[in-house]
Amino acid sequence: MSERHLYLDRGMGESRGVVTLDGQAERLLVRRDGDDPRLALGARCVARVASLEPALATAFLDLGGGAEAILPFKPDAKPVRGQTLEIEIRSEPRRGKLAIARALGPGEGTPRLLGPPRDLAAELSALVREADIVEGAVAREMADQAEAEALEVLHPIPGGGVLAVEPTRALTAIDIDLGERKGADAKRVTRQANLAALGLAARLLRLKGLGGIVVIDLVGRGHDGNALMSAARAAFGPDNPGVAIGPVGRFGTMELSLPRRVTPLGEILCREDGQISDRTLAQRLIRRLEAEGAAQPGARLEARCAPGVAEAARPLGALLAGRIGARFTIKADPAVPRERLEVSAG
Repeated sequence: MSERHLYLDRGMGESRGVVTLDGQAERLLVRRDGDDPRLALGARCVARVASLEPALATAFLDLGGGAEAILPFKPDAKPVRGQTLEIEIRSEPRRGKLAIARALGPGEGTPRLLGPPRDLAAELSALVREADIVEGAVAREMADQAEAEALEVLHPIPGGGVLAVEPTRALTAIDIDLGERKGADAKRVTRQANLAALGLAARLLRLKGLGGIVVIDLVGRGHDGNALMSAARAAFGPDNPGVAIGPVGRFGTMELSLPRRVTPLGEILCREDGQISDRTLAQRLIRRLEAEGAAQPGARLEARCAPGVAEAARPLGALLAGRIGARFTIKADPAVPRERLEVSAG
């Protein structure tokens, strides 16, 4: 019987919620100060229809304050330019893609936020009902581990082998590699690897916040299509409604379509070039300063980091000073590599 547990790390300028499945991170939800609540999953807004693309059956919505979303429509429910609607965000924005909304009915007044999304604690409780939320040091450690795993490309498969998850603009490609998996019966070994990899892939895609088209390159040949289909349905069941799974193709691949609901975690934590962003590094630096401050209550602390990270950490440092006092400095050093974060006690 699978067990899920909830963790909530309340940090400076950022809170992180984790759902674990049998002790391993299954979801990581990140909320940061400065996020636009109008574009978060579940937010309700008054929106104005700014323009229409009839050929695409899509309306572009003005949510106010520069925020935008799109609204797919059916031919018999075509909105009118300038019309005001009440909408709900059902898919958060992605890099180069606007948020997707659904219409709730007619709206009144200027574009604005009507109902904010659920807070992080409520969101976690909605994912796993009747589960206690663990906070504090344990939650921080769990969130750090989840973040590290979410940013990896290669993941070990239980029993041996490696699974690679690589998102592209068009789809997410998943490759199953047998690696050093042992066994005299090659067909049995490949079958076990594929079945284990499907469960791992489902967990990792939820953790990374990835949806859309997914192509899984299975290992071996002569696959048991029925067994793989049953395993995929069970593994991706928590992502319903909206999951579609295709049969194993002639080239040994399985194709899936998963609903897109949240902004992919890689886009929250990383720059467009895939490198960890200054903001993410700044959050790590502040957490390290906070931990060191708790370990050495009377010490003065010094942090050294790259200039971009120091700039991103400035407003977070002001929040930290309110908690532990202004007994630390953050020094920008052009000689420090971007991802190196140094904290020492004076």
